[in-house]
Order: sequence, then structure tokens, then C-alpha cells
Amino acid sequence: MAVADILPADAVAPRIDFLLRRARVVKQSVSVDPPLQVSELVPESEPLIGEIEGGKEVRTLAVESAAKSVFYANLGSTRIEEPAFVTVWDLLDILQYCGDRELCSPQLVLLLIEELLDSQSISGCRIVFNFLESRRETIIAINSKNKDLVILRSCNELLRRLSRAEDPVFCGRVYIFMFQSFPLGDKSSVNLRGNFHVENMTTFEDFLKDSNSAEDAMQIDDDDSNPATNEQSKSDEKTKAVETDKSKDAKPTTLDFEALYPVFWSLQHSFSNPPRLFEENNFKQFQKSLEATLAKFKEVPKVLQAGDSERKKGQKPRADDDSEAFANTFNPKYLTSRDLFKLELSDLAFQRHILVQALILIDFLLTLTEKSKSKPFYQNAQKAMQYNFTLCEEDTEWALGIKNAIANYLQEGPDGKFYYRMVDTVLSRDKNWVRWKMENCQPFTRDRVPTQDFLQAKSGAQRAVGQKKSSKLSKPMGVPSSLNFLNNTEAENGLSQLRKRDSSKVPNAESYANKVRTTDAALDEAGTEEGKRQLGDEKTRYVWRGLRLASKQQLSSFDRFEHGKGLEALQPGTSSIEATGVDTAPTASDDQGLVPQDEHQGVEEQRPDHHGQVTADSAA
Repeated sequence: MAVADILPADAVAPRIDFLLRRARVVKQSVSVDPPLQVSELVPESEPLIGEIEGGKEVRTLAVESAAKSVFYANLGSTRIEEPAFVTVWDLLDILQYCGDRELCSPQLVLLLIEELLDSQSISGCRIVFNFLESRRETIIAINSKNKDLVILRSCNELLRRLSRAEDPVFCGRVYIFMFQSFPLGDKSSVNLRGNFHVENMTTFEDFLKDSNSAEDAMQIDDDDSNPATNEQSKSDEKTKAVETDKSKDAKPTTLDFEALYPVFWSLQHSFSNPPRLFEENNFKQFQKSLEATLAKFKEVPKVLQAGDSERKKGQKPRADDDSEAFANTFNPKYLTSRDLFKLELSDLAFQRHILVQALILIDFLLTLTEKSKSKPFYQNAQKAMQYNFTLCEEDTEWALGIKNAIANYLQEGPDGKFYYRMVDTVLSRDKNWVRWKMENCQPFTRDRVPTQDFLQAKSGAQRAVGQKKSSKLSKPMGVPSSLNFLNNTEAENGLSQLRKRDSSKVPNAESYANKVRTTDAALDEAGTEEGKRQLGDEKTRYVWRGLRLASKQQLSSFDRFEHGKGLEALQPGTSSIEATGVDTAPTASDDQGLVPQDEHQGVEEQRPDHHGQVTADSAA
């Protein structure tokens, strides 16, 4: 097809069929991966679709109509598990390529995927989601608001079909896909008003409580008919009351399973709607219920699930059971049957699930203390996130105490330390998200730096570094201040200077001692601080060089050095008494430059670097 050819609108469908036949040659695999290399379907000089009569809008409608006809034809004739279904994956890759180059609408691929998800079972949706995950970066490379809406709608509809109890892993994949598809600071998933999920109601068998109260009332009416029995019952009640008071002082008792059942499940009302605790009666009831629940958890024997018991014994889970392990240890909605209540309370995973809910609610209450509400970010928060309720000091102490008790209990049992550390980390990070939401979700991303500003900053940095380098290299270390000697271009004078005896003769230590003495005399006459500093540096260099030479030629003279003095001991005509102040006449070995017979002294004198370093430091 020539480049300048203009196709009619009804020629787009045959063109797509041709591309799909060509795709079967380019891509040999029949699975979702690898993606189709669309650029290899046609030569570089040939357009993928070509120009359509009527302009851009007509081309978009023609491509969309042709793509849908091909899509529905293959969807109706081929099952998703069959190898021939690869034609649909190739079609979606081609449409994604066209959408990125404005040959069709950018959200056309996502619209077809949404139709595909609606037409498949849960097992088929897993395959479709494999395609979405493998092409996620390509799909979101060019951001569009229409794309975001389709992704959000498709994922939410898929989550409504999934069971969080039976398909927790698949639900997690969907959530992760949404988190990765949207920017971190996107407000589409933010609950700006702070509304609670009050629709999540937990029903339990509370009718038995009403029947029991009715039976108790009937029994009281029967007892009132007999005065003697009534008096006896009153005395028994007083005795029981006294015994109850004594028992309270001695040790608190836990509720039995029948009495705890309505108390325990009533906690779910507060978990789903925390503002109901702003009423004093509800808050007191919540305190009693939570304390009774925690006390019962500590009393009942613990039952570990299969995954927990294997980890406790040190057995490694099998590689093919990774998804099943997650499904077995995660159950967000528990049954509320009274017959199962005793078994559920003994389940360690069930206990931890309930106590984590309690920690979340307690953290919410602790954000409503007087100290927390006085912080600047709370004062500047949205009105919907500010509550008129303030937690009093007594309730704050109770909240902190019960939170500490729950934390200590969660650290018990198998992997308790690790489990609580994970929970505490998640809750700590969640506080940062709550603060970000209270600050009206300030954006995380920053605008790109303009090209002109970047180039100006780059050139300024280069100039600053260049000036610094030139200032440092103007007088490198070891180079004399004056380089005038390089101006001498006469070869004969240069050779004559090299032939001088001083240029090839190694100086001795006494010469440096004379230089030190001359420098000391000049140092006393120096008038400025700068001059004294320069003379002091010269003296240090002379001392160090003299000591290096003395360590090789006059090692025996090191015994005459006095701490704090220079090279006076090396000066000719200086006696040992004058140099050190001690009558230590040199031995025969000293005169001959030999190593003394004393073994220890010989070892010490064989370390000129050590003595030289100490003497140089003291002289400096």
C-alpha cells in the first residue's frame, strides 16, 4: 500500500484482518506474553492503518467500529482457554499501538478489556488480568483522564464480583494494579470527607437475650406471689451482692461464652462507625466489651491454623502452596453463629484480627485528645475531618492502657514479635496518610524544571567550578612561588648549572642543622606573624630532612637528642653534655658508627623511622 493512498471507511476492517494474519507470523507464541511487536507488522515506509476519507474523526470512528466487529467475532467463536484466542491479544496490542499514535481513541483498548472481563468467569478474568498486568506500563505511559475512569470502573466492577474470603490473592492483585496505575497523590481513592463504612453491618443472634430476660421476668412474678419466698430471695440477693463485691476486690472474673457472645459481637458496631462512641453510654459499653473480650482471649486455649503450626515447627511451606497459604490465613468476614463462637475465640488468627481492629479504633480516639487537636495540622484541616468531640484525660489514660495491653498480648504466641512489628509499622504509616488527607492532600509530584532554567543553572555551576579549579591550580603544592628560572633559554647556562657540584651532591645532616640555627636566628628577628609562620614552616622542613639523613648516616647520634630541641646534636663541635645536659660520652661503637652490643639497644636503634617521626613531631 502506498503512503499517499486514502482508504474508505469500510476498508479498515480488512486492513485489521491483514494485520492480524501478519501478527501470527511475527509472534509465534499463543500465550499472553510476550507482547506483539506491532512495528514489525509493516515496513517502515508503510503506515499501519493509512489515511481515511473524512479526516481524523471519521478515522477514529472507523477504527473503533472495525475493531469491535473483529473483537466480538473472535470472542463469540473462540474460548479464552484455546490457543486461537491469541488473536484477541494481538488485536488489543495493535489497538494500543494505534491509540498511542492517535490513530484511534486512547481508551479503546480498556473499553474492550472491560467488555472482556464482563463476558468471562472468574477463571477467565484471571487470564485477562494477566494481560493487563503485563501491559500496564504501556497502557499508562500516556496518561488520560478517560483512561483513568475506565480502569477505575473495570477494577471496581471486578472487585464486586470477587469474594474476599475465597479469592483474597486475586483481590490483592486488583488493588495493586490500581495503586500502580494511578499516581501516588491521586484523589480518586481518597476519602476526603472521612466517611465511615457504616453499610458493613454485622448481624448476630441477639434475640436469645430478649427471651432470657422474659423468662427472668416471669420467674420474678412467680416469686412475688409468695412473701416468704420474696424475703428469702432478698436476703440471698444481699448475700450475693456482698460476695460479688469481695470477689471484685479479690480477682476479676471473665464472662462465660453465652454472656460474652452479644458483648463481643457488639464491638463490630463501633468498629464500623467510630463516631457513635462520642456518646458517653456507648463509650462506656465499648470499654467494658473490649476489656471482657481481651480477658477472655487470655483465658481460652489457643488453636493454631495449619500454616502457623508448620512455621512454629520450622517446616518450610511448599512452593506450590503459596497462594493457598494466603487464602487459608486470611478471612475478613467471620460467621456469627452462636454454635461456632467458642471455636472462633480459640483461633489465634481470629483473635489477632479482632485486636487489630481495636488498635485502629483506639488510634482514632487518641487523635481526638486535647493535645492532638491543638496541633497546627489539625487546626488547618478540613471541616469534615474535625470533630466536636474531645477525649477526656480519664478516657485517654484508659485508651493508652488498653492499647499497651493489646500490644503485649499480640507479641505472644508464634511469630508474635514479628506480627506486632508488622501491625505497628502499618498503623504508623497510616497516621502519615491521615495527616496528608487532613492537609487537603497536597501533591507529591513537582513540576518539571524548564529547559532554560536548567541550562542556566548548569552553565553557572560550570563557571563556579572552573573558577575554583583555576584558583587552586594557580600555585600547586611543591611548586616555588617564582618560575622565572624557566625563562632562561640559554642552553649553555643551563648545562653549567647542572654541572655544579651542589646540584649532584647529597647534603648531610649537619648542613640542615646549620639551616635550622640560621632560621631560629631569623625567627627571633621576624616582626610579622606571616613571616614567623613562614620561617616556622621552613624550620620544620629542615628538621625533617635532617632527621631522615641522620637516620641513614648518623644513627648513633639519636641518643643525644633532647625532646623539644632541633638538630643541635648534629652540629659540629657540640659535645654530648652541651646537647643533652647529661654526661654520656660516646662509646667506641658510636665513634665507629657500629651497632652496640646490647641487643635491646640495637633493636631500638634499627628503627630510625620511629625515632625520626617522634623527633620531627617534637621539633615541629
